[in-house]
Amino acid sequence: MGLTLGIIGYGEVGGIFGRGLLKQAGIDAVWAWDLRFADPAARAAAEADGMRAADGMTGLCAHADLLISAVTASNTFAVAEEAARYARAGARFLDLNSASPGTKQRAAAALEAAGVGYVEAGVMTSVPPYGIRVPMLLGGTQAEALAGTLGSWGMDARAVSDRIGVASAIKMSRSIMIKGLEALVIESYATARSLGVEAHVLPTLKETFPQIDWDRQGAYFFSRVVQHGKRRAEEMREAAQTVSEAGFEPLMAAAIANKQDWVARQARAGVFEGLDGNSPWEAYADRLIGARKGG
Repeated sequence: MGLTLGIIGYGEVGGIFGRGLLKQAGIDAVWAWDLRFADPAARAAAEADGMRAADGMTGLCAHADLLISAVTASNTFAVAEEAARYARAGARFLDLNSASPGTKQRAAAALEAAGVGYVEAGVMTSVPPYGIRVPMLLGGTQAEALAGTLGSWGMDARAVSDRIGVASAIKMSRSIMIKGLEALVIESYATARSLGVEAHVLPTLKETFPQIDWDRQGAYFFSRVVQHGKRRAEEMREAAQTVSEAGFEPLMAAAIANKQDWVARQARAGVFEGLDGNSPWEAYADRLIGARKGG
């Protein structure tokens, strides 16, 4: 008899994991729950994917042997705390969320007090290109065992420590760099475009870092931040918390969070309407320039 999974948060990441794992041997069923299921259309879309849509955390936990949390960073602990009230003793909880070591440790304490095995995951790159094979680092006393189970489902999961907080520290330290590059590219490119000097700036980047296609990378960074800036800003606030937990003032991480959040606000205001992952970076920069000028 196989396992029953429970996906908490059926957004981009939760959907990818739910659909991908539904096809794996050893999994009997995948249940999902998301606040958006209050909308019948969102619930029907999940069911069309093959998910069994739960009515809430209580119903989800009643069925799940393994809970997978895929919510926004700011909800990491609240979701773990709620799951601790309803999850069955002996169940396991895999936390995919981008949160600080301290947040993960508090989540682990809440669930383990309820007899639930907690494993943190540091998801090390963007999920969509990889699907369920996205590289993940696991931490916790059950990390090694769960890595074996996930590997049997075709996932790329590796245990790095039996201590909670190590995997998230690796993830958060990396996120400062990656999300920082996104913020820097957006600010640099938009400024260069506004001042009419982009044809001079990008060649110098290519000369210094010839292995990077700066036009294509710039377009990718713009598109991802426009699509997921709010989520990225939340992650960077957790990264800032990680820096604070390490004893440093998070000057850069806080600034990156603010930049990501600013782009997200532009997106919500409709500044990038009609643009997508195939649009060049210049199109995104022009929209920002137009919004600044009021036209």
